Formats: sequence, structure tokens, C-alpha cells
Amino acid sequence: MISKRYRLKEREVKKVLHKGKPFFSYSVVFNVIPNKLWYSRFAIVIGWKSVPTNVIRNTYRRLYYDICAKYITTNFWDVVCVVKKKTKLGKEDAELQKIQWEINYLFEKKLWKNI
Repeated sequence: MISKRYRLKEREVKKVLHKGKPFFSYSVVFNVIPNKLWYSRFAIVIGWKSVPTNVIRNTYRRLYYDICAKYITTNFWDVVCVVKKKTKLGKEDAELQKIQWEINYLFEKKLWKNI
């Protein structure tokens, strides 16, 4: 889990979703906007249609923030990860690994190289 300093607040999330550049994967969309800070900030949006229980939703949230911890000082962006509605996620290891792979793919291959 990353500290509160590196997480976006609700109004900042809305700003990034409105003005940010999207990057797509099968089950995840990243919206990105540059910031003027010396570190990156992150947020994740997971709807109840994708993950029905709070326990599993918090598991995915913690997984996302653990992945983001290594990208805090690499570039200076505000990043919002939105899990698509059609994606049905559970607590199985295969689904956790799939989401982890997609998030890493977006960070390493698409996000930092295309902006």
C-alpha cells in the first residue's frame, strides 16, 4: 500500500478522467495526465458490477497500489486505473495474476513509452 501522498483525491480523479489520455487493455483502462509534482499519484476505480464484494475489491485495490509503488518516482503523472464493467473478477489466483500482468503491461509497455 502506498502512502496517502501518492493517492489522488476524488476531485483530482474526476479531473484526470475528464482530461486524461486513455490507454486500453482487455479489462483495464488507464487515464493519464501530467502533474507538476516531483512524484506520480495514483487511483483505482472498481465498480460493484465488476467485483460484488468489498473484500475482493479491496484485494484488487491493494494489489494495484503495490504495483504502483515501484513507479512513483519514475515519471510525474496522475494515473487513474478504471476496471471495465464487463470484467468479472473474483479471488482466484489466475484472475489476480491476469490483472497484475495487464497493469504491469500498461505501465511498462504503453504508458511510459507513449507519453
